Amino acid sequence: MTPLQFERAHEATWAAFEQQLAQARGSRSQRAALGGPGFLAAYRQCCEHLALARDRGYPVHVLERLERMTAEGHQLIYRRHSWGLSGLLALARSGFPRAVRAHWPHVLIAALLLVGPMLVMLVAVARRPELVTTVMSPGTAASYEQMYSPAAESIGRPRTAGTDTAMFGFYIYNNIGIAFQCFAGGVLFGIGSLWFLLQNGLLIGATAGYLVARGLSGTFFPFVATHSAFELTAIVLAGAAGLRLGQALVAPGRQRRSQALAQAGRETAPIVYGLVAMLVIAALLEAFWSSSAWMPVQAKFGAAALCWLAVLSYLLRAGRHGD
Repeated sequence: MTPLQFERAHEATWAAFEQQLAQARGSRSQRAALGGPGFLAAYRQCCEHLALARDRGYPVHVLERLERMTAEGHQLIYRRHSWGLSGLLALARSGFPRAVRAHWPHVLIAALLLVGPMLVMLVAVARRPELVTTVMSPGTAASYEQMYSPAAESIGRPRTAGTDTAMFGFYIYNNIGIAFQCFAGGVLFGIGSLWFLLQNGLLIGATAGYLVARGLSGTFFPFVATHSAFELTAIVLAGAAGLRLGQALVAPGRQRRSQALAQAGRETAPIVYGLVAMLVIAALLEAFWSSSAWMPVQAKFGAAALCWLAVLSYLLRAGRHGD
């Protein structure tokens, strides 16, 4: 393809993106509206055209036009003022859920990798409790049985830390550690993310199945039902972001792997920020709500249903006006 043919073939795409950029120079609300998948797709396409033009040694005026468009698009998408209060509100209001929807294939795969093994293991161990030893030691299984015994002083992890506030810190540390593994494992060409999602799914399912087999479902499920809406969803999103990093390394396209990885990191940054907030909420609920022995079981299940509905509705609907 000659430079002239290249320009003619993509002129409509470039002109449309330039028009979007011109609109984005207006009000803040216009910039927010351009943050959806349509704008991102046009930006990525122009980045690919720039890489192709450089590789083929096309004329300077073509390179300059593409460089200007992609540089301006990059600034609009990843501008640093987002750390301000208005930026954080915009992230919570629309940036986070839009980023999740923009990467729905990765989210779906991550959900299947976590939930699939979880359900299989739950059913298998509930029927044959001895299978729990395939993923944990007998001592660990026995400790879980003690945690969720109706005779336990506190449901869930023993309050060795002394107070609910201290346990809140413990839960944050533990949950963020799991999410970090699922996300950072993506740099191993996605294999790490895949492994940690499968591992956690098997472990959670085995724990639940073992407690069901021991007749402790009446204490276990009321404890986990509410905060799991945020915790499990956050782990899935961490795995999805990690799988996106892995995809960038396995199939970088016309970019260098380092460039593709950097771009994937920028794309998934809103997801990472959002899932950290979800883990904080999960830790708050787990420390102060889930462990409360005075709360009726019906109230816990009612709150759990509302939390699951709120999380799913938020991720599926929030910020739709900009999509």
